[in-house]
Amino acid sequence: MQKYLTLGKYSLGVGDRFARQAEAQLRACMMATDAGAPVIPVWNKSNREHLTIGSEPASTREAADLAVSTLGWSRPYHLDADHIRLDTVDRFLPHCDFYTIDVADSIGKPPSTEALLTFVGRHPELVGEIFIPGLAAPFATTRDEVERIAAKYLLATRDAGKIYRHIAKAKGEANFITEVSMDETNTPQTPPDLLIILGALADEGIPIQTIAPKFTGRFNKGVDYVGDLAQFEKEFNDDLAVIRFAIERYGLPPTLKLSVHSGSDKFSIYPLIRRALARCDSGLHLKTAGTTWLEELIGLAEAGGDALELAKAIYADALDHIEELCAPYANVIEIDPSKLPSSAAVRAWSSAHYVSALRHDPKNPAFNPHFRQLLHVGYKIAAKKGARYLDALEENREVVARNVTENLYGRHLRPLFVI
Repeated sequence: MQKYLTLGKYSLGVGDRFARQAEAQLRACMMATDAGAPVIPVWNKSNREHLTIGSEPASTREAADLAVSTLGWSRPYHLDADHIRLDTVDRFLPHCDFYTIDVADSIGKPPSTEALLTFVGRHPELVGEIFIPGLAAPFATTRDEVERIAAKYLLATRDAGKIYRHIAKAKGEANFITEVSMDETNTPQTPPDLLIILGALADEGIPIQTIAPKFTGRFNKGVDYVGDLAQFEKEFNDDLAVIRFAIERYGLPPTLKLSVHSGSDKFSIYPLIRRALARCDSGLHLKTAGTTWLEELIGLAEAGGDALELAKAIYADALDHIEELCAPYANVIEIDPSKLPSSAAVRAWSSAHYVSALRHDPKNPAFNPHFRQLLHVGYKIAAKKGARYLDALEENREVVARNVTENLYGRHLRPLFVI
């Protein structure tokens, strides 16, 4: 009996901060499916986001279920308890069937000597010359190197196992999808790193279906990739090769695929990812998270009137609380305060000016990535507006939804999977 819920080949992690855009997001997946690229929606929301907004996982489930029912979606869909740990997972158990296990806090912490020696002794195949189809050349490892790599990641994989078993006990092994996040570390994983990580996860009995490794470059929230494109492409292809090898070597699920975190708006790497996926016939899980919230703001700005004034007020408040808003996201944003417009300047902006500054169109000279990143992490301000913000979304539902759908399909799904 298969001991895991199967995830489709292509899947899109969609954040919906205020649980108002599930239909618009689902329409984008329907458009991709109609165009020949079946994409499975995975609504993701982290514990931190729920605490910031004051919401509960039940609201994400209700919004997704309603959208699926309203639009007649007959394919699978999932809810992701994003970046959960053992101390935060329980509130998600009744509602989610996808769990992104975050063990970043354990990466780099040494395991016990006994655990380390046991792992290395169990895996003699990791020492010596290793031939992996798809890599430009074989790599060679010594026992000391394997011990060094395992010392960095073994405790994290063991913690992932504890969290996995906790979820399995509550939900049953066949009723959920498991992702493990390994991207929140300082240096990218090499092929030996990733192979050792996957071997350790297999030892833990985790039927992992997506893994988020660390890549070269910066994946800042809501803006394009910053880094060496050639190096990224090499690492992405190497990771695909290692995953294929580990599936066969360690009996991991054949559906195992890469997960790209903070993947929204990484326009420059989408052609590279698309080319790699086509060459290897591989799947992908792309997490877009907060980009939908920004499309809500763009829709409000486009609507003009009171909605535009609300969008301006949200920016003014975000600017006043910039340190508080940015602190939790310090590793995934790069904001130059000197390039942020003043509140007074924004108050004088037209609807078109606000939209041009916020919409991610690098060809538009008015686009301001610093403005966009601040608003990306500023959803807490909108949450504090309470009914005023939610009512504005409802009153301008059509223009907001259009922006959400066009963004996901036109800027993300289409270049990755369709055309």
